[in-house]
Amino acid sequence: MSYSTPKTKTSKVFKIRLSKGDTVVVLAGKQKGKTGTIVATHPTENKVTVEGINIVKKAIKPNKAYPRGGIIELTKPIWVSKVAIIEPTSKKASRIGYSVDKTGNKIRVFKSTGKEIKANKPKEAKS
Repeated sequence: MSYSTPKTKTSKVFKIRLSKGDTVVVLAGKQKGKTGTIVATHPTENKVTVEGINIVKKAIKPNKAYPRGGIIELTKPIWVSKVAIIEPTSKKASRIGYSVDKTGNKIRVFKSTGKEIKANKPKEAKS
């Protein structure tokens, strides 16, 4: 009897044009029409985690983090194709493109208006 070796899954890294801090709207699914801010991107899964979207309840056994155990709410990732960035002036969903500015830097732009997408600076932790 011969056993075949399991094929290893190659992890492709997808190009996600959305970045942490972008305000997006959900285009499809149960959460359609809701808006939220991107908390994390997952390029190998082609997903993004959006604050307040796709919240699931999970039962967990008691452990050090949750001594009593119970049911907790988790925010799960959603497919990138189901969300679109919101263009701030028109408040509508738009796609993202790239262009080169005068200094030679690559910048993100809204495809619908051609305006530059402002870079979201992460909030610094106060110490």
